[in-house]
Amino acid sequence: MGGRPRPATSSAIRHPPEAPINRLVLWNIDLTLVDVTIVARDAYAEAFRQVTGRPLVKLAPAMGRPDSEIIFETLAINGIDAGDDHLPRFIEALGTSFAARRHRLAEAGRMMPGAKDALAGVARLDGAAQSVLTGTIKGNAVLKLDAFALAEHIDFEVGGYGEEVYPKATLLQVAQGRARAKYGTPFTKANTVLIGDSTRDAQAAAIGGAAMIAVASGRSTDAELREAGADLVLPDLANPSEVVAAVARLTQNAPATR
Repeated sequence: MGGRPRPATSSAIRHPPEAPINRLVLWNIDLTLVDVTIVARDAYAEAFRQVTGRPLVKLAPAMGRPDSEIIFETLAINGIDAGDDHLPRFIEALGTSFAARRHRLAEAGRMMPGAKDALAGVARLDGAAQSVLTGTIKGNAVLKLDAFALAEHIDFEVGGYGEEVYPKATLLQVAQGRARAKYGTPFTKANTVLIGDSTRDAQAAAIGGAAMIAVASGRSTDAELREAGADLVLPDLANPSEVVAAVARLTQNAPATR
């Protein structure tokens, strides 16, 4: 798309043949790994202006939803009757406007406590592949993690992203299918873990077929996350060994070979 950097791929991520991939860990990004709310809002405002020719009055709340859903609601609450071309145009504009603000991500945003060590710890777990299941469009997801040096252990090829117009539970299954195609292992609830901060993440895991580690670092409370079906709720990622131990426990029935 015009003006956007090419998303990084996972071609540099290699796993030795003696360690077949038999665990899939999918991370939500916003308020789980990073918080770049201010920059994202500015990018949305610029994209809205580019697409509609009007200033943005109100941005639809994220609430764990994909960019595609947020875009449609934002158009509606600002009095825009969305046509067939609005979504692809808005996604392209959002990618361009966000990329133009990439230099602000680290200074105006923050990495969530323990995020880097949790990713590194899970990477050391035998047979683990890590990707993202996020409402963010792919190019912006890469930029968010790159800004805080969190992309090293992420296989972006097998993730699920906000431009894909699926319910999050279906998107989880799409990511599992991509991982199976790449790694040759069937991924089910027995060997897939979603780590996120919203009730939508927990509901997607329950419906889509994954274990769920919830972190109460976003806008959902501990009680809400448990009620939504989370297997475990942590206050945050600040204790990486606890995260790794939970992933290992929740995937202990993972197949031994590909």
